[in-house]
Amino acid sequence: MDVAMLFLIFFILLMLSVPIGYAIGIATLITLICFSSIPITMIAQNAVAGVDSFPLLAIPFFMLAGNLMSSGGIAKRLVDFFESIIGHITGGLGMVTVVVCMFFAAISGSAVATVSAVGAFMIPEMVKHGYSKSFSAALTAAAGTIGVIIPPSVPFVIYGVVSGSSITELFTAGFLPGILMGVALIIICYIVSKKNGYKGTDRKPSLKEIFMSFKKAFWAILSPVIILGGIYSGKFTPTEAAVISVVYSFIVGVFIYKELTFKGAYVAFKDAIVVNGATTFMVGLSTAFAALLTMEQIPAKIASFILSISNNGFIVLLLINIFLLVVGMFIDNIPATIILTPILLPIAVSFGMSPITFGIMLTMNLAIGFCTPPYGIDLFVASAISKVGMDQISKQILKLIVGLIIVLLLVTYVKPITTIFLN
Repeated sequence: MDVAMLFLIFFILLMLSVPIGYAIGIATLITLICFSSIPITMIAQNAVAGVDSFPLLAIPFFMLAGNLMSSGGIAKRLVDFFESIIGHITGGLGMVTVVVCMFFAAISGSAVATVSAVGAFMIPEMVKHGYSKSFSAALTAAAGTIGVIIPPSVPFVIYGVVSGSSITELFTAGFLPGILMGVALIIICYIVSKKNGYKGTDRKPSLKEIFMSFKKAFWAILSPVIILGGIYSGKFTPTEAAVISVVYSFIVGVFIYKELTFKGAYVAFKDAIVVNGATTFMVGLSTAFAALLTMEQIPAKIASFILSISNNGFIVLLLINIFLLVVGMFIDNIPATIILTPILLPIAVSFGMSPITFGIMLTMNLAIGFCTPPYGIDLFVASAISKVGMDQISKQILKLIVGLIIVLLLVTYVKPITTIFLN
């Protein structure tokens, strides 16, 4: 009864448009007062314990680094470089959008930052070359999901803290799935462009022009090499890498590209502080919510229910994927990861899936939710940039979501995709 009320109150608050952090906290508080003998002090205790983690410090710094790179000209130079290589072919500008999102993902670790930074340049550029506004916005929103799969990834940090998994191994395992997501979107982009006559840029650049664009983008391209190279070589932890990425972004933006102004830096810091405040608030209260579920032995009960439906691993994992896709449509990645990991991880492990693979699968499901109607945050960002209604974007994005789901199923059932680069 108490758990049923917990989820009922939570979903009612969500439908009333209460911010998710408050919805989680209020639902937990009401349930404790009315339906449980557990003291309400457990909320404060678990909320503080949930955010008292060194690895979580990586989150605000990766957010800040993404903001500084967007303001400092790094995103623009990446666009110019990849446009010089593939921008001239059929659907080339759409492919550039996907590739740049993949590359920016290796810098920012955030889906929203990826859509915002790349979309600001590429959506108007695609529209100028004859692409429909709705498809341009939909493609950018879908490509933004790669921002949390290719490392560094903020949700991977959250999952690593909650599950006790190695964040470095999660970063390593995310590479190939992220690339496959990009390839799937590129294939769909080419098919749609061929059908609708979406051309590339007006002419094919010369080798000299390609080299010049590479030269201008060199410091931008070097960023993920330094950040990820340092992590995988053991020179610094993911949290230290996040701090290094901030320093690197600031130096490149101010002293090399000379586009990061005082105003731009102020806005970057302000946005990172605001988003991190909301994120930390959600993490703390989500931890309390998850603790209540554990105290009431809900993970074990849900696991028993799922296993009562079928003991076939293929079917159970498929049901978990369907459930997570639905959850991702309504609930933000971070609280969903904190709440659902203790429930679903033991089930996946019981069928032979490693915690690392499950972390990738979980994050991919919730990331697809970023671009899935009706509440996908990537859709809102792309809509704001393109000035196109959500209904028009939603029609275009369905075919792109199909491609992402195909990759998700491959990750779920083909183990080497996530383990090939692990020792």
